[in-house]
Amino acid sequence: MCPNCRAFIGRMDRTCPYCGERLGGSVARQNTEGELVGGIIPQAHFTTILILMVNVGLYIATQMFVKYLGPGGALAAFGGKFDVMNRHEYWRFVCAGFLHADFLHIALNSWALYDLGAQTENVFGTARFLCIYFVATVGGFYLSNAMHPGILSIGSSAGIMGLIGAMIAFGVQNRTTVGKAIRSFYIRWAIYGLAMGLFLSVTDNWAHIGGLVGGFGLAYIAGTPVRSSRSSDSVWQVLAFACLALTAYSFFLMYQHFPAANELR
Repeated sequence: MCPNCRAFIGRMDRTCPYCGERLGGSVARQNTEGELVGGIIPQAHFTTILILMVNVGLYIATQMFVKYLGPGGALAAFGGKFDVMNRHEYWRFVCAGFLHADFLHIALNSWALYDLGAQTENVFGTARFLCIYFVATVGGFYLSNAMHPGILSIGSSAGIMGLIGAMIAFGVQNRTTVGKAIRSFYIRWAIYGLAMGLFLSVTDNWAHIGGLVGGFGLAYIAGTPVRSSRSSDSVWQVLAFACLALTAYSFFLMYQHFPAANELR
């Protein structure tokens, strides 16, 4: 698929026959990303499914601790956003994006992430996709904490809104009729997501707004792999590794702050 006009093209094409975009080697590298596990997991969904697996694993874990800590206590113990700045527990900005309150919450977010994640990764590549998702999650919960520090907030919707923002940025930069259509489509997604927050009191719209802005801003700066050099791609790969390392470190800090055994009795 041409990253500029989204037309289906041959794997070996170096120029899109529809819009004339020069494709270079980045597209070929992008086509091989995620071809792991013997093809069991679809290439376009590989990274997204890994995120979903973490979400589901943590959902099961939090449900197991509900009987000891209560619903809110379990989510707070596993890294929900709550009074982050005063407590100096900045790892909560990351961990909160992988937690969900109930089955309906994780089901709806998983459906949106599965569909949107593959599209965003296909356009921006795995490295940029991971950076966008990380920045959107942190940015979303940072804004949520700034506006409502004392309210517990969790969910992958901040990162999902960041992916929507990224696709809007792609549509803004793509000055073709296809780009205009992409921009209009994902603006509607953003409006639906924010409108839902107005009608559902449990929805954290500040996290949605922060994620949307963060995803749009980083994606606009990052651009797409087809228009970047190999050195630029290498920079984004390093940044993606840093995001993964910070995520792992955040969960390590969550583990260190987890309630002691005597507090669970």
